[in-house]
Amino acid sequence: MRTKQTIAVIGASGSMGAAISKSLSKGNYRLLLFTDDKGKLKNLEKEIINAHPGADVESINCSYTASWEADVIIVAAPFAAEKEIAGKIREVANQKIVVSIANPLNDSFDGLVTPPDTSAAEELQKLLPHSKVIKAFNTTFAADFAQPVIDGKQVDAFIAGNDDDALETVKELVQTAGFNPIVAGDLSVSRILENMQLLLIRLGIKYNYNWLAGWKILHQ
Repeated sequence: MRTKQTIAVIGASGSMGAAISKSLSKGNYRLLLFTDDKGKLKNLEKEIINAHPGADVESINCSYTASWEADVIIVAAPFAAEKEIAGKIREVANQKIVVSIANPLNDSFDGLVTPPDTSAAEELQKLLPHSKVIKAFNTTFAADFAQPVIDGKQVDAFIAGNDDDALETVKELVQTAGFNPIVAGDLSVSRILENMQLLLIRLGIKYNYNWLAGWKILHQ
């Protein structure tokens, strides 16, 4: 039996961080949750234990400590916060999987702040050159984690990265969260994935999807 993996969720009290943490608590993982808001963090931990009494979950008061203990680090934070977070965890993220969920949206939700030749995930990889950055969970809304089957169809969740073993590990995380994982390509494909979520957000605003919507590839 494989050793239980330790997953650090940095920014666990945010809408996405909390949704990811709750979903992964169903799996055979040790979860280390970190955020600056200690009150929200304790409430999240209690909520997870109430829903899954056997969950192995712990609040950590330092992102460095959480990342040092982790096998996989999920940066559940806005793109604007990635540089600061990377600076704090760089030393202990060496050779570890770091998941980028950020979409670098502008304030008016009609474009991205990153140039066309890069992405939030690629920028994080530059900040963490010795880590294995994987793009995941950016094409799903927080509400989808509680309802990953919409209109009778399991929502697809796209993954991109340069390391095959890391991609397989993150595929398992995505499956545990309830989504159908699709490896879309190397890390440069993150540019497309981040634009896909921009489109989904704009469509949601236009057609009032109520933040419960997702992508599904239909094929034979």
